Amino acid sequence: MTADRVAALQRALARDASSPATPGSETRVVRAPGRVNLIGEHTDYQGGFCLPIAIDLEVWCAWRPRDDGAIHVRSLDLDDHAQFTFDTVAAAVEPAWARPAAGIAQVLAGLGAQRGLDLAVSSTIPIGSGLSSSAAFEVACGIAIAAASGLDISATPLALAAQRAEHLATGVPCGAMDQMASVHGVAGHALLLDCRTLEVTPVALPDEVTVVVMHCGVPRTLVGTEYADRRATTEAAAARLGVATLRDAQPEQVADDPIARHVVGENRRTLMFVAALRRGRLADLGPLLLASHASLRDDFAVSTPALDALVDALVEAGALGARLTGAGFGGCVVALCRAGDARRVVERAAARYATTSGNEALSFVVHAVDGARAFVP
Repeated sequence: MTADRVAALQRALARDASSPATPGSETRVVRAPGRVNLIGEHTDYQGGFCLPIAIDLEVWCAWRPRDDGAIHVRSLDLDDHAQFTFDTVAAAVEPAWARPAAGIAQVLAGLGAQRGLDLAVSSTIPIGSGLSSSAAFEVACGIAIAAASGLDISATPLALAAQRAEHLATGVPCGAMDQMASVHGVAGHALLLDCRTLEVTPVALPDEVTVVVMHCGVPRTLVGTEYADRRATTEAAAARLGVATLRDAQPEQVADDPIARHVVGENRRTLMFVAALRRGRLADLGPLLLASHASLRDDFAVSTPALDALVDALVEAGALGARLTGAGFGGCVVALCRAGDARRVVERAAARYATTSGNEALSFVVHAVDGARAFVP
């Protein structure tokens, strides 16, 4: 499938007769993974801890340089295209799906990128799922844009540029977790991300567990949701307590504030989850996932009836634990299953969920993969 996808991207560039491509330029390919966050939700923009994994659902991007300074991006999945320049305002680009690419071009222009290029993109990440399709898109395009201009940019600066691109493209004040996971992924490992220092510590995932992701069938978009309001509320809570971020708050200080209480408790749960992984205490993982979901549902109020029903269905089907993943308001649930049980759990959960909710869940068994990089056949 990888070879077929790469060949399709290369053909898309080759038949674009409108492009003033640099004579003799070869087509290059990069891949950037999406991510699923095991635990540590809505903590990143408060300097806290989270535990994502880069997953084998990815954005693929083929590219070649142009001589006219323009950027042309074509989506094979949407059968659509857009063209813009480095000084185009990202939020004004049409069609809207291309805005993250325009955003990363705008950011990298400030670092010296000015070489035009053709991009052809395809993705296995469901759009609007909460698995960071836009972050992976930004990172993949960013690698291509930087390479076309000979701009040397390392992983963390690239992730921060992609985060800024998201802000410019959508207006959503996201943290850097999604982009950091996409660039720093390590096969077989989760990533303990300290969102204050941006230190990334790989944490081995045990062979005894399998990570399952199920989409609830209700698409999610953060534009127009209460995401920005939640972030503003956490910032106000930190200011009221006189701390830089809620990472510095103590449980007793936030006992009567549900939004802040979630952030403080979630940081603690994330570190407990990491400790359980390191000690091989698999029995501790499920209850921590369920406690995280309950906090997101009851305190932070970002769950939905569909997500709640899917968590219940997974647990009843035999998952060790489950929780919404991503910002909430729709999208996906992540679950841990004992190795060998994943398919059975998914089938039972999907059947129960369809009966109780009327929605059809889309399921994935995912694996932790290495971060974004050029593809070498």
